Amino acid sequence: MGYDFYAFMDRMKYIKRWQLMRSMREENIMEHSQQVAVFAHALAVINNKVFGGSADAQKAVLYAVYHECSEVMTGDLPTPIKYFNSSINGAYKSLEERACDKLLESLPEELRGEIEKSMKPDTQSYEYTLMKAADRLAAYVKCLEELRCGNNEFLKAKKSIEEDLHSRKIPEVEYFFKKFIKSFSLSLDELNGI
Repeated sequence: MGYDFYAFMDRMKYIKRWQLMRSMREENIMEHSQQVAVFAHALAVINNKVFGGSADAQKAVLYAVYHECSEVMTGDLPTPIKYFNSSINGAYKSLEERACDKLLESLPEELRGEIEKSMKPDTQSYEYTLMKAADRLAAYVKCLEELRCGNNEFLKAKKSIEEDLHSRKIPEVEYFFKKFIKSFSLSLDELNGI
């Protein structure tokens, strides 16, 4: 018997983000998840090395890798719709849960438990908090990229995401902003010092 889980995961590259916005460059949930994983790892390392914490970097990264996987079945519901009201949000969360269950059923039994830990994260853990912040950082960086290309459609999104990130009062996020965010607005020549 064949199992479909990894074929479903491979389809993440076909699910587009930012559907309601005109983008200079399309983004899919596979590349987004990779960026969130990198940022989640960075935040966990910052937690441990700068603030003396004990975040499990591997857990934060795996939460990020799988955080959009249900969308291979549901598609990407745009944020303004997803959070329009609590009824829609609750229904969508239920749909995402069912999609995760269906995906887990497409794995051999002996693998399900291990993968489930990442697909259905402990939402009370600090690693989950860091991953959610990394998800917003990735959205913020997308706004910076679009603005750098002259697409002012992302001005309001940039402002609201930045306010949201700072309102979370997460020291690792503030450190990331202070040390790394400015570079995302630079061209390759500027990054290379040319």
